[in-house]
Amino acid sequence: MNTEGRIQQIVQVLKEQVVQDTVVPRNIRRAAEEAIERLLDTSVEPVVRAADAIAILEEISEDPNMPLHTRTIIWEVLGALEQIQ
Repeated sequence: MNTEGRIQQIVQVLKEQVVQDTVVPRNIRRAAEEAIERLLDTSVEPVVRAADAIAILEEISEDPNMPLHTRTIIWEVLGALEQIQ
C-alpha cells in the first residue's frame, strides 16, 4: 500500500474510533482531530505530516483520563505513523 493510502487508513481509524467515540474526553478527541488535519494537509510531505501527528498523539497518549481501549488505538496509530517514510 502506498503512503497516501496508509495515511487515509490512519485517518479513518482516528475518525471512527476516537473522534466519534463519545466516551473519549473532549481534549483527546480535539487532539485526534488536529492530528487528522495535519495528516490531510497535502501541501506538506507525508513524512512531515506523520511526524506532526505523532507529536500531537504522543502528547495525549499518557492522559490519565483516556479510556484504555482508546489508548490502545492511539498506540497502534502511532506505530503505523512511525512506519511512514
